Amino acid sequence: MNNYELMVIFTPVLSEEEFKAAQKKYADLVTENGGEVLHSNPWGLKSLAYPIDKKTTGLYWVMEYKAPTSFNEKLKIQLLRDESQMRHMYTALDKYAVDYNAKREVADVLLTKKPPLNSWQKMK
Repeated sequence: MNNYELMVIFTPVLSEEEFKAAQKKYADLVTENGGEVLHSNPWGLKSLAYPIDKKTTGLYWVMEYKAPTSFNEKLKIQLLRDESQMRHMYTALDKYAVDYNAKREVADVLLTKKPPLNSWQKMK
């Protein structure tokens, strides 16, 4: 199994529930076909570099997953059938990209961790 990263730009008219349902749909598709979702990161509403279908914003979502090579054709077919997505791109990740993403995820967790209350008093 190889490591891949999928980025999907969904139409901005989706509600929060529809956006989450679309994410779950593709994550379930990966696991149903013998893959494993390593990381899912919804970026939310971002402006586009150029208009797509007369829309200037889109809902971005990035998923890192492990799957057999043959799975990507099934994923591509499902993405092309989905009317809620405007653009998609999946790329194969090499071992350096996988290591970098793992380190970045650990750093994000450490940076968002809040210090305990009154921690300044304990630092003497």
